[in-house]
Amino acid sequence: MTCSFSFAGCNKSQIPAKILMVAELSANHNQNIERAEAIIRAAADAGADAIKLQTYTADTMTIPCDSEYFRIKGTLWEGRALHDLYKEAYTPWEWHPRLFGLAQELGMGCFSTPFDATAVDFLESLNTPCHKVASFEVVDIPLLQKIARTKKPVIMSTGMATVAEIDEAVTTLRQHGTTELVLLKCTSSYPAPAEEANLRTIAHMSQLFDCPVGLSDHTTGSAVAVASVALGACLIEKHFTLSRADGGPDDSFSMQPEEFKQMVQDVRTAEKALGKVNYTRTAKEQQSVVFRRSLFVVKDMQAGEIFTEENVRSIRPGHGLHTRYFHDVLGKKCTCAIAMGTPLSWNMLA
Repeated sequence: MTCSFSFAGCNKSQIPAKILMVAELSANHNQNIERAEAIIRAAADAGADAIKLQTYTADTMTIPCDSEYFRIKGTLWEGRALHDLYKEAYTPWEWHPRLFGLAQELGMGCFSTPFDATAVDFLESLNTPCHKVASFEVVDIPLLQKIARTKKPVIMSTGMATVAEIDEAVTTLRQHGTTELVLLKCTSSYPAPAEEANLRTIAHMSQLFDCPVGLSDHTTGSAVAVASVALGACLIEKHFTLSRADGGPDDSFSMQPEEFKQMVQDVRTAEKALGKVNYTRTAKEQQSVVFRRSLFVVKDMQAGEIFTEENVRSIRPGHGLHTRYFHDVLGKKCTCAIAMGTPLSWNMLA
């Protein structure tokens, strides 16, 4: 993908050279732009490749209605009215240019999730490098059409979506102009239990929809994110906060700076460990070959004596005959006197 942070090497057939680490600002700014900027700086220091915002207002998300239909049930925000929650959580649009600029100054990418057509237009005016589709908006076909027509790369979370719903969303995007697409395996629970992550879906989703797949991770800790690397994740997105004790709407399932930094380090180690398909010895392994087993004389022997299991053994190091010849050696006579600890060679056999 051609944006300020690169998706180079991130394709369906191979794990990328560098997994993109995205810090989600979400609502953790607590309606304070200085805090939002502090979060972005902390994310850069922690090794994030990009910061992600959310672009909406309470009125672009829903309506101010207090009926039971608009009350949240069964989640972290139990009992809250949707409009009230979004009014508290939204990122003021007038902040966006300043936050985009700060991320750029810090060498990070910055992009956002638009939640309606006006947000798409606004983000286009900021020359956003790509658009993110939230899990809850996978079923908003007009919004997907609008996003696709920008021709920008799209990153789409798939929490709650069935295969049929993902297929309809992907088809819509591609039919209306999207050529670069990354899907994110996501479990839309806050926080999400690790046992519901189902990371094996990553490779299957990549094959099914012929595109790279990453992880939008709502579990606590970094274990699930690091494990996703081995299964082909090309991007990892985690909510980020300065401190969970600050009490923001998303703080309870967000990573603190030192945790995010450790996760980045662990992911980078995992990337190195994946390497490539390789059966040749490394340079350090080559130095250790001599310490493998081989055939040695383990008791003093006289010329003409018979080789037996008592005087020949497979032991370390590897200076003697290969162990595959052990049974060929037994019963043969030795041609000369041999001291204990001598590596066996063919010229010692009659």
